[in-house]
Amino acid sequence: MDLVLIRHPAVAVDEGVCYGQTDVPLARDAQASALELDARLRVLDVPACVDGWHTSPLRRCASLAEALGAARIDARLAELYFGAWEGRAWNDIDRALIDAWAADVEHARPHGGESLAQFSERVTGWFDETCSSASDAVHVIAHAGVVRVLAAHLLRVDGASALQWPLAFGGIVQLRRVDTVWALVRWNA
Repeated sequence: MDLVLIRHPAVAVDEGVCYGQTDVPLARDAQASALELDARLRVLDVPACVDGWHTSPLRRCASLAEALGAARIDARLAELYFGAWEGRAWNDIDRALIDAWAADVEHARPHGGESLAQFSERVTGWFDETCSSASDAVHVIAHAGVVRVLAAHLLRVDGASALQWPLAFGGIVQLRRVDTVWALVRWNA
């Protein structure tokens, strides 16, 4: 079984803004992005999507999934909720609050939103329910945080360190389960 995780394309938001679960639009047309993504998936010989695209309800993901075909929307695939920091420029957030978060990224919630532990539990709950018995490839359009959390969970890597892994807008991540072991096929393709 393969798990194909795709980060949504670039968004129409100023650089340096914390947008987490803020519902922001894509910078480009979803249909054009879908055509480009479909071509890339074929070139990479990624297994075809047969059961619909699992996606976050946020339009930067859902609009792309809908342009690709059937969208299976699930709120558990939404990005980390940053509470009071949503929509604010990172540079405008009190540095002491950011430092407190960084000191215990797994459990701290100085923004009043989700901790990494809460976020991970939500995302891995989706995975356990959706993918535990799947035999065909599962395809997901999601956010960088969701992709990183799922990859860290399946590869048994520390979630906090996985938050640092680079993942471009539109980046493709493919994981493959062989028996009971997950392996990374590609990252950020």
